Amino acid sequence: MPGFLRTYAKPETDLQRPAEAAVVLITGLRRTLIGVLRSVFAQAFEGRVHLLIGIDGPAGEADLAVLDRLCAAHPDSCVVQVVHPGYATPVLRAVLTCLANSRYVAYLDDDNSWHPEHLRLLRAAVGEADWAYGLRWFVHPRTGRTICVDGWESVGPGRGIHAERFGGHVDPGCMMIDKLACALAVSWWTVPPAPGAPDRSMFAYLREYHRGAGIGRPTVYHRITPAHPLHKLRLELMGSAYAAAGAG
Repeated sequence: MPGFLRTYAKPETDLQRPAEAAVVLITGLRRTLIGVLRSVFAQAFEGRVHLLIGIDGPAGEADLAVLDRLCAAHPDSCVVQVVHPGYATPVLRAVLTCLANSRYVAYLDDDNSWHPEHLRLLRAAVGEADWAYGLRWFVHPRTGRTICVDGWESVGPGRGIHAERFGGHVDPGCMMIDKLACALAVSWWTVPPAPGAPDRSMFAYLREYHRGAGIGRPTVYHRITPAHPLHKLRLELMGSAYAAAGAG
C-alpha cells in the first residue's frame, strides 16, 4: 500500500524552518496536474514555498509514481509533501492548512493553474489584511486557451452574480489566508452550506469576520467544464470569446 506521506526536497533542507508561503493543492491526480504543478514551480516568489498535495480518492486509484516524476522537477526553493489518506474526504484542505509550515497559505486544485506573479502579489496583499484574493481567467476545457477574465463570478465580497444570494464569491484557487489571523475560519473548509460547496462556507466566514484585500488583477487560470451548473450562463456571458478559444 502507498505510504501516507512523501517528501520531495533537497537532502540538506531544514524542514523545521517555516516557509514564507504555503500552497495546499487538492487533486484527484487528473492529467491537468502536470500544468498545475509547473505553474507552482514557476512562481516568481522570493523565499521558500511549502507545497502540500492532498490526494482526494481511494488508495487503489492513486499512482504515486506519477507524482514521483512530476515532483522531481521541484525548484530548490520548494518543499513538496504528499498526503494520501487512502479515501476521499472533504477535510483535506483544513487538515493541510494546519500542517502547512507557514503562516500564509494559498489554495489550488487541479482545474486551476497560476500566473508566475500569483503568490508574490497575494503575499504582499495579505500583509495588509487577514486574507487576500485575485481574479481569474476562464480557460477552454478542450484547447486550454484563455477565454476571458471572469468578471461576474469569482470577483470578491459583495460583487458579481452571487452577491445577493451568497454575498459574492472567491474561488479557493484565487485566495491566500493568514492562518493565524483566520484560525477559526479554517474549519469552515469542512462545512458545506449545501453538498459539495464548502468553499462557500469558508468565503462567507472570511467575508463576515476578516478583512480582505483584492489585488485587482487576474492571476489564476480556471479550466471550465460543460458539466458546471452555470455553464449555459457562462456561454451567454462569454459570447464569441468561447468559440474563438476553442477554434482549431
